[in-house]
Order: sequence, then C-alpha cells, then structure tokens
Amino acid sequence: MRKKVIAGNWKMNMLPKEAIDFIQELSEKVKNTENEVVLCVPYTDIFYSILNAQGTNIKIGAQNMHWEEKGAYTGEISAEMLKAIGVEYVIIGHSERRQYFAETDETVNKKIKKALQVGINPIVCVGETLEQRENGTTIQIITDQTEKALEGLEKEQVEQVIIAYEPIWAIGTGKTATKEDANEAIKQIRKKIVEKYGQDTANRVIIQYGGSVKATNAKELFEMSDIDGGLVGGASLKVEEFSNIVNYNK
Repeated sequence: MRKKVIAGNWKMNMLPKEAIDFIQELSEKVKNTENEVVLCVPYTDIFYSILNAQGTNIKIGAQNMHWEEKGAYTGEISAEMLKAIGVEYVIIGHSERRQYFAETDETVNKKIKKALQVGINPIVCVGETLEQRENGTTIQIITDQTEKALEGLEKEQVEQVIIAYEPIWAIGTGKTATKEDANEAIKQIRKKIVEKYGQDTANRVIIQYGGSVKATNAKELFEMSDIDGGLVGGASLKVEEFSNIVNYNK
C-alpha cells in the first residue's frame, strides 16, 4: 500500500528564525502521524531546518536544483550541495518555475535524473492551465508532461519519483479541483505509467494532489483511491493549518 506524503512548499517565504520556530512547534503536533511529513523550504532556511528537524519525523526538502554537479552557473545550487547538508526531497518543475524561470520538460528530466543519482527524492510537478482545461486537453497535457519527465528512467528509478498533479489554475487561487476530477486526473497519470513501465511500477508511484489544499478539503481529497497526499502551498505556512492537513486521518 502506498504511503501518503504531505509536503509543504514554502515558496519565497520564511526567514531562518521563523523556520526554526515553525518546525519546533509543528514537530509536536505531527509526531504521531503515520504520514510522511516534508517541508520544502528556501535555500537560506535549509541548514537551520535540518538541524531543528533532527529527532523528529519531519523531512526537509528544497524547491529547485541544477542538474550539473558544479560549474559556471551563477546563482544555482547543485544536487550534491543539497545532499551534503542532508536534504531528502526536492521539488522539480513547479509551474512557477516553468512560467517565470524558463523551466522546460527537458530541464525537468535532467534534474530528476540528477536527483535520483545522488539519492534525493524528486517531487515532480505536472499540471494544466485554465485555458487547457477549458479546451479539454487536461489529460493530454499532464500525461505528456509525465512521460517527458520520466523519459530514460528505469522502472526502479520511476518508483522513487513522486509526481504532484497541480492544476495551474488552482494554485494560490483558492479554487480546488473536485475530489473526483483530481482523482481522475491522477488515475490518468498512473495509466500512462502503466503503459510505459507496467502495472507493478504504477502501483508503487506516489502521486500527490496540489492546488489550494486546505485543512477543510484535505480529508476528502486524500481519501480518494489514487491520491497519495498533497503538495501544499499557502496552508503550509501556518502551523495549525498544516498540522491539521498532516493529521487529516486522525
């Protein structure tokens, strides 16, 4: 049975002192959960977050990385650098990275391969725009993104990738796909994995939902057949809200 992975994406929020206080408070509230708890924090918070998460069940992730080990890439951070300080997860291909920073399916694929190579778990985002949704091309868009993201990976590697279905029109808008629509989209992503890698592999891949996940809708979303937790944005910046999402099944 697949575990639920509930990851917070802090985006460009939280100074180190805020991160330390947040983790210390959150750790008490989620210590008895059976779900995987991840916080993907800004680079400046990573070291402090890892130190303060020691001895807890909270894992720390990054929000981006480069696919090269080192070199003349001013302002970039390598997977090896993240691994060296204890990072366990990294978000790759978030729609904001694609929209604002020229992330492509090709760079997403390169980053996934590098993350897996160094032993970091990639959380790979796929999702459609409102226009694509209204045009009826949602399934084509998200399955194409999934196929391109996983291109060149072996079955064993695919099983280490977490996919986050994040409809772009629902990110930060307060709008959420219905639980049925979200589950159906994720089923189609899993179906694509079946086609490429077989049923056993598809059964093992964790596929999250992201897009205005809140304490009030987490339970109904996460109890759907194919939704394996969530990638949580704004609600992950509030201890009480995020802990309630993590503890949705208590």
